[in-house]
Amino acid sequence: MSNFIVTGAKQSQFLTWFTNGLKEKFIEKGYKYCSEPDEDLSVVFNVLDPDKPRAFRRHAQATFVISIIEQNHKMMNTFQKAYPYLIRSLANHLMYIVHHESQTKVYFVTPEQGFYNIPYEGEEDEFFSKVFERLEPVASSQLVINNEFSDDLKEELWNGNERTDKLSQSGKKLDRMNLLPAPFPIEKYLTKRDLRQLKKLYGIGGLSYGNLSCREDETSFWMSASGINKADMKVIGQDMLYIKGFNEEKSAMEISVPPNVTPKRASVDAIEHWMIYKEHPDVGAIVHIHAWADGVKATEINYPCGTIQLAERVAELIRSEEDPARAIIGLKNHGLTITGRSLEDIFERIEGRIQHQVPMSS
Repeated sequence: MSNFIVTGAKQSQFLTWFTNGLKEKFIEKGYKYCSEPDEDLSVVFNVLDPDKPRAFRRHAQATFVISIIEQNHKMMNTFQKAYPYLIRSLANHLMYIVHHESQTKVYFVTPEQGFYNIPYEGEEDEFFSKVFERLEPVASSQLVINNEFSDDLKEELWNGNERTDKLSQSGKKLDRMNLLPAPFPIEKYLTKRDLRQLKKLYGIGGLSYGNLSCREDETSFWMSASGINKADMKVIGQDMLYIKGFNEEKSAMEISVPPNVTPKRASVDAIEHWMIYKEHPDVGAIVHIHAWADGVKATEINYPCGTIQLAERVAELIRSEEDPARAIIGLKNHGLTITGRSLEDIFERIEGRIQHQVPMSS
């Protein structure tokens, strides 16, 4: 049985009603409510004070934190107002509640910049059922974001090769196509202590969007690292990583780097790329962007990046394509994963087809 808790700032009358409704629905669905923090917590609902948002300091990577904040007026750009609260509270998910005139909407915000809402229309049980259906699959998903580094990269690859040259050129091309949003400046919103906590639990030192990879051989591939400028990839072991496998027992990606290099972490999507390359030998490259295209098959649930569940669902959709080596798969409220026989093949196929705005839906 999964445990959960509601904690955080003093609650308004509405938030008391809202968190009580969450409690009742999660208990009804088999979760166990804890009145005090427990080391084995699965889900934490953390109520924020808008003026002094405080993070819940989880003890385990697997604890899924959902921050809740309430605003009594509608902003011009709700997403831009809400997103920093997600980061400042070190949350996996944010519920941003807005009361405007006679309407209340709960906006759901994800680290991948997913953004959609569920309005409260007076039907209490139906409303909390919808909220549960949106939260439970993502809250119970399993992250694969650990890295195991070995300084055993072959010497002839220390400065890269033809494939890493193409990977670097492709990063520049994504930038020219305006498909690389600027990294989010987390250091502006987090204290040094919070940054240390984020790095300790998740190894995150930066927050950037999109990634790309290309196959090296049957069992390994090159991939852009996490939190870097993908338009300026140069250094092997820092900008571009050699992914050689997945350690299922440790739930960690295995990465070879040159000696005397302080490595950057792999993109959280490395597990997804690894699954695709392993199953489909004809796939030679993968690009993931926060953009959209008409007529694509898409995941039904916006699983977080770096989870087994997202990787498995994307792999399943690619498997169902007529040519898995040339698939374009939509990730709900998030973006696209595109496979190709080569990076050149991918760019030829997406030219003129990409929409920069990802459609959002509840």
